[in-house]
Amino acid sequence: MYALADMNNAYVSIERVFRPSLEGHPVVVLSNNDGCCVARSNEAKDLGIAMGEPIFQVRRRLPNAGVIALSANFTLYGDMSNRFMSIVSGLGPDAEPYSIDEIFVGMAGVRGDLVQRGHLVRDRVQQWLGIPCCIGLAPTKTLAKLANHIAKTAERKPGSYPADLARVCNLAALPASDLDALLATTGLQEVWGIGPRIGKQLQEAGLHSVLDVMQLDPATVRRRWSVVLERTVRELQGQPCIALEDSPSPKKEIACTRSFGQVVTELKDLEEAVSEFVGRAAEKLRKQDGQAGQVLVFIHTSPFRKDDKQYSRSVTVPLRRPTADTSVIATMALHGLRAIYREGFRYAKAGVLLLDLQDSSVQQGELDLDDPGADRGKLMRAVDVLNGRFGRGAVQLASAGLAGDARLWSMRQEHKTPNYTTSWADLPIARA
Repeated sequence: MYALADMNNAYVSIERVFRPSLEGHPVVVLSNNDGCCVARSNEAKDLGIAMGEPIFQVRRRLPNAGVIALSANFTLYGDMSNRFMSIVSGLGPDAEPYSIDEIFVGMAGVRGDLVQRGHLVRDRVQQWLGIPCCIGLAPTKTLAKLANHIAKTAERKPGSYPADLARVCNLAALPASDLDALLATTGLQEVWGIGPRIGKQLQEAGLHSVLDVMQLDPATVRRRWSVVLERTVRELQGQPCIALEDSPSPKKEIACTRSFGQVVTELKDLEEAVSEFVGRAAEKLRKQDGQAGQVLVFIHTSPFRKDDKQYSRSVTVPLRRPTADTSVIATMALHGLRAIYREGFRYAKAGVLLLDLQDSSVQQGELDLDDPGADRGKLMRAVDVLNGRFGRGAVQLASAGLAGDARLWSMRQEHKTPNYTTSWADLPIARA
């Protein structure tokens, strides 16, 4: 048995915890550089604002709708997410965070009324954090994800599903006939694992609802489509095929990229940006106890500035030996950047990707032509500890330049809220 707990409109809901005046108003949270809508309140959704819609189009299309736009505050969202996960983990003995606002919980061995237990945990999240959430319960992860969708939709759109399924929905508790009727009214696009391409193929084959997909023969699905879709069908039929992961799988590549808050033309500014990106990517690499064998660097202009000359180039630089040392990777990344940089262009974005990743236990000493102490593991661990204690960027490479938003290439975040829960300076003050 599995549960999937998911915050409702996570970013907007978190903002409303500290700004109750936002309640009842259409609110959107914007992506990096305040470009596109990445989160929407129910009021914003009702206005027809689409996920990913550029904010300038929203302003042009809805000039008098009173839409409130906020810059993304990922420091705040990450901290509130950790608090949410710790509370919801009390549903069962095992837990697997799936995203910043979703967590799977294994319910094996949990007795009693699971719906009542779900409501108690949901009420605790609401009371302790002020964040609304919904919980789906089912015998498989795919069905639990579907149950969560039903719980959310039944709450937001009364009449779409039975009212008793709102907020907490347990598909395992429904009689077979009621479950079939429920799945027959749910479009197959709501199934976790069925993307637009496969969904279109299934619809062309005459399948339109979740029930239609659930009734397929798994062996036929495997022959006609793929083993991945077969697994999805079996999960819909109640056969667990996707287990909880004790720890996330190591990433096969690690990226750190960013669109700049303003145009960048000078090589020095690009070097500072790339140096910081390498620092962040290398820290992620060390967290998964890995090493990189190559580093890719790219820069490009904005395709949306039609009057600008366009330029886009990337280069992959091999490292002498696999490493997680920030300074070694940065040195090679900067060599690559200088090779592809061209004067006279207005650059809008840059980034680095760490490639050819492997576990740090893999040693290639025969290729180490330098001092064995060149890969300064202890120093890098100390840097990570200091940055974790005093904040990102407290200790960094000199080539990254000055810290903070003073950089020419820093992101534009004109509507960012304070870091209420992680900065003493931003601690909310209640005046009685």
